[in-house]
Amino acid sequence: MNRTIRAIIGAVCILLIAFCAISIFQNIGKSWKADVTDQKLYTLSDGTKAILSKLHQKIVIKFYYAKTAALKGPDQIKFFNNYYEFVKSLLEEYVVAAKGMVELQVIDPRPFSQDEVDALQFGLKRFSITEEESFFFGLVVRTPFGIEKAIPFFSPDRQNFVEYDISYLIDTAITRQKKSIGIMSSLPVMGQDISPYMAQMMRMQNQRPEPPWTIVEQLRKKYEVKSVATDVNEITDVDILLVIHPKELPEQALFAIDQFVLKGGKTIVCVDPYSMVDKPDRMAMQMGRPPSQSSDLNVLLRNWGLEMPANTFAGDKALAGMAPMGANRRAEKVIGFLNLVPSCFNNENVITAQLNEVNILFAGVLKKVDVPDEKESGAEIRRTPLLMTTNRGNSWTVSSPYELMIMDPSNLMSKFIDGDGVNPVHMAYLVTGRFKSSFPDGIEIEVDSSEEGPSEEGKDPNDKKKTIRLIPDLKEAKEVCAVAVFADVDFISDMLAYRDFYVFGKVPNGDNAALIMNTIDDLGGSSDLISIRSRGNFRRPFVVVDRIETEAEAETAKELTAIEVKIAGFNRELQSILASAKQGEEEVVGSSIVQKRRELELEIQRANSEKRVIQMKRRERIDSLGGKLQRANTLIAPAVILIIAILVSVRRSIRKRHYISHTSDA
Repeated sequence: MNRTIRAIIGAVCILLIAFCAISIFQNIGKSWKADVTDQKLYTLSDGTKAILSKLHQKIVIKFYYAKTAALKGPDQIKFFNNYYEFVKSLLEEYVVAAKGMVELQVIDPRPFSQDEVDALQFGLKRFSITEEESFFFGLVVRTPFGIEKAIPFFSPDRQNFVEYDISYLIDTAITRQKKSIGIMSSLPVMGQDISPYMAQMMRMQNQRPEPPWTIVEQLRKKYEVKSVATDVNEITDVDILLVIHPKELPEQALFAIDQFVLKGGKTIVCVDPYSMVDKPDRMAMQMGRPPSQSSDLNVLLRNWGLEMPANTFAGDKALAGMAPMGANRRAEKVIGFLNLVPSCFNNENVITAQLNEVNILFAGVLKKVDVPDEKESGAEIRRTPLLMTTNRGNSWTVSSPYELMIMDPSNLMSKFIDGDGVNPVHMAYLVTGRFKSSFPDGIEIEVDSSEEGPSEEGKDPNDKKKTIRLIPDLKEAKEVCAVAVFADVDFISDMLAYRDFYVFGKVPNGDNAALIMNTIDDLGGSSDLISIRSRGNFRRPFVVVDRIETEAEAETAKELTAIEVKIAGFNRELQSILASAKQGEEEVVGSSIVQKRRELELEIQRANSEKRVIQMKRRERIDSLGGKLQRANTLIAPAVILIIAILVSVRRSIRKRHYISHTSDA
């Protein structure tokens, strides 16, 4: 065999070995991954892994992305290519974590194809690019039982929560039973419950029973909604409990709520120091009894690490809204009517991250309190704020509810003092942790003698009542509990959450309804969904630049504060001169004032000059930093190549010397 044939065979063998090695390492290397991103954007949360571990039947994820159409679209469409790669990589992590229980299908729906027809049937959003090409970017989860759930479109503003959206979709798809919501309230939230006779009498008088709140009608479209009595001893057959305005609840109802939460029941509590939707009892007022339009659940809240003080409200001049007041219905600014803006929402929690506007009316203040034995037991309670004022917000109080019944907005505004500019006031919290019972020793209640109870004490045969003791099933939660607490009731009522539209009827007003629906959807998922964090901030902050700007602004603030102090002192000096001036000296005093004003203008000019110098220095520091980064990025690649070249050259030189020395020895 000549040298040419041996060379050809050797080259073929090398190619075969290289091809086999690439194929082997390509398959093996799929499981060898490292997430080097700072916020672990490609690492699934523990909650997602727990949801995937519950899969017993294979589910199919159909990921629709019109990649071919995106290449033909404008730059706005091409932007989604990077987002598509991220979502695809994340879905591949789902496949790996599911261990064969998830099948991923990446589909590029072409015009007039069956894939395009299926995408439209699944409800995916379609965007026309040309006469034929359409853009799709959505996802469909399909279970073996034929249940299909879809994300119609991966909106960029949901990028931080893309893992939550996908996991929520999977969790709701594999949960076949419709979840139930129990509503306990002292208000007619479920509508006016009257007898058939009363209903007939009202119809004869051209009256109609009070309908359910619109939020209840909206919930019924998605959940099974039940009414829970306010004197119940035990809450069962309910997945989520919604407690609205728990005014003067009996102890047995508090005990039932306590045990429901400890057993893992998801709960949403809406309390209010003064609910406008709760109309006072006129008969009671005529008899001299003070009106009661407040509700609290402090007996339970304190064990959850929160407390709502009585007659205390959240206020903020920057958020105060205008409302018609008085007989002439003239609009005035009311300190208790707050129009919350995006900065008032926790943008790191899925419940509030996408909200834009929520209106609240005389909302209370939720304060953190220490929970007994929290640190000793190791059961840490986590309180995540959801709604808050700006840093200038503060709390304010009234001495009596009558101040709000006969409202004077200007008087209420005078009671308010701006906050310290550091700590906002919080009106809503999401609380998670292993809670302890507020009734560890149980409670005693009176029931009819005909009713049976767990135990009986001192029964009198002639008495129709008997006392029984309710013993708690749990004195401490075994698993993590979740409770959402809102210090306002009016925000979900038809008064604020909806408005009448002459064509469509009740339509949402702002994001009030979205807030409560988001909370129910979040808690309605499995406990694993609650623990899923947002995917982090994809726009990485420039920490050094921000620090430089903060330092420069602090320096500017000090200078401006000093100038303002000088100006205030100078004004006091002017007032002193005017007060001490004698009659006939006005001209002298006037010339003195002119001179002082000139001095003030000079001081202001100097201050502005100093401010411009500081701002220029700040800009120079930022520009110099940018220059350093640019030079570093420009030099890194050539430096790495140069170092590699030097190392290779040194290695070859060493091997050459080694070869020459061995040859000479031979």
